[in-house]
Amino acid sequence: MCRPTIFNSCRSQFSRLSRSTRSFSATLCRRKILDASTLPDRILPKYKESSTSSLLSLQWPEPPRNILIIPKRHAPDVAASALAFANHIYSEYPDLNLVFERQIASTIHESLPFPIYTSDPSQFPAKIDLVTTLGGDGTILRAASLFSLHASVPPILSFSMGSLGFLGEWKFEEYKRAWREMFMSGSQVAVSDLQDPHTRAATNGRPNANEDGLHHHWGGVRGKRMGLSRSSKILLRHRLKVGIYDAAGVNLNEQLMPTSTAEPQLAIPPGLAGDSDGSEQQQQSRLPPRPFHVVNELVIHRGPNPHLAIIDVYINNHFLTEAVADGILVSTPTGSTAYSLSAGGSIMHPLVKALLITPICARSLSFRPLGLPLTSKVVLRLSEKNRGRELEVSVDGKRRAAVDAGAEIRVEGEAVGPDPNGGGGWIGGVPCVIRSPSKGGDGEGGGIVEDDDGWVGGLNGLLKFNYPFGEGQ
Repeated sequence: MCRPTIFNSCRSQFSRLSRSTRSFSATLCRRKILDASTLPDRILPKYKESSTSSLLSLQWPEPPRNILIIPKRHAPDVAASALAFANHIYSEYPDLNLVFERQIASTIHESLPFPIYTSDPSQFPAKIDLVTTLGGDGTILRAASLFSLHASVPPILSFSMGSLGFLGEWKFEEYKRAWREMFMSGSQVAVSDLQDPHTRAATNGRPNANEDGLHHHWGGVRGKRMGLSRSSKILLRHRLKVGIYDAAGVNLNEQLMPTSTAEPQLAIPPGLAGDSDGSEQQQQSRLPPRPFHVVNELVIHRGPNPHLAIIDVYINNHFLTEAVADGILVSTPTGSTAYSLSAGGSIMHPLVKALLITPICARSLSFRPLGLPLTSKVVLRLSEKNRGRELEVSVDGKRRAAVDAGAEIRVEGEAVGPDPNGGGGWIGGVPCVIRSPSKGGDGEGGGIVEDDDGWVGGLNGLLKFNYPFGEGQ
């Protein structure tokens, strides 16, 4: 009787110790920061054209897995919303991997009951399926800048939580609907209502109605129903391709450094931007340097210098004019409502295939903004008349570099269109998930009116376009 008693006592103590060890080990696992480079490779979505819409339809070949979440920095309320969003999608949608930038991950991982991922931003283009931003237009530009050396950008789902939010499509209060609509796009789940899919499934008497139309890749997702013809709408925002060269023709793209010390992740890894060191091996290979992609605008500015900048402007190898001004901008249609607008530039719809040249405080009153086809090749050459003074070049307000007289900035629009290799893919542009109408069916018959609703509303509500003034207005 003695041995069994001792054995049972030891087993009881061992059992308690085991349970304690497992609990402690699980806690560590849940709050761990893992390496995003170990994640599966990126899933490339497809985009389909529609006869009733000027936008594209998002079609996932299988559910996205690796989600990059980018909240606005130094905003506690946004950080709290990011935690709520992360908890929701992790608990409601299986097999998702949530990725954060290093600084964000180190700050929030203790507040999440599951592991998250991070890595050097150079890993993101090969791993990230989808980007979600919580903030203003600057946060969206920050997200796009992580893919500025690449022709393909993952879809961006943006929630407007910044000071302006002209580019942000969704209110954060709609995050469940917005995420569900984007995630299930292409799953072919047979349902019409998007507002409350869980209760709808129970009340319509057909709890398994979505089973027949569900693509097998979404087999682990239930109750996230959508109409067969319903899919997220995508606006492909045009970008500019930029190359910065010194007077000797050496590419200087690697010298574009982050404008803020709070964003070191935007620094360009050596060797990715081109032949900045001018080595013989690179010159012999004659491989063209990788262009830098710009979402809003490229700016040349006199900076702290008291004298006006002098810039020679060429279009398609033809001399246009000598610009004498504080600076000059080359912007996209998306950027036409940013710095260019403040400098007196025209407003252009983001679907217009064009680029815009806008002077900044030009000396001549006859130097007006100029719209050009997207295929135009623009060269901005710093005139020798600048007498050796450095001018400042910046892209999207995120990166900048100093250039001397004789330097050239070469700009052209990025080609956007169906992939010539087929397969339903598209190349170029920044795909932004557009907020769909909350009612009105699947959008049939609405066409361009529904597509333009958010843009027109932004002009009126945020930019106060042609806003009346005077007492009583």
